[in-house]
Amino acid sequence: MPGSFVDMATDPPNTADQIDLYWRPGCGFCSALRGRLDKLGIERVEHNIWDDPSKAAVVRQHANGNETVPTVVIGGVGMVNPSPQDLAAFLVENAPHLLPAGFEPPQPGAVGRTLGKIFR
Repeated sequence: MPGSFVDMATDPPNTADQIDLYWRPGCGFCSALRGRLDKLGIERVEHNIWDDPSKAAVVRQHANGNETVPTVVIGGVGMVNPSPQDLAAFLVENAPHLLPAGFEPPQPGAVGRTLGKIFR
């Protein structure tokens, strides 16, 4: 599984008012996720964990004490290194109000479709 979900929710995702994306410079996984979210039109508040120790602490809280990025937090639910598809599916199910109007979830690529057929 590409990402893991850690529920630290004091506020459920359906009441969240923003998507928080924690990243750091030089992180290829961060760049890939940010670029895909841009293409999907998903707005978020970005936090560079190297600029603010309190932001790094949030990541450690959701990543078993590690500073693993990207980490996305929505209403207390943390997702460590989520795929764009996993994040979109979570938002559709739990926080659709944070998606752009007319949002269409991303479809899996050729490899994802093939694996989906194999592992049904």
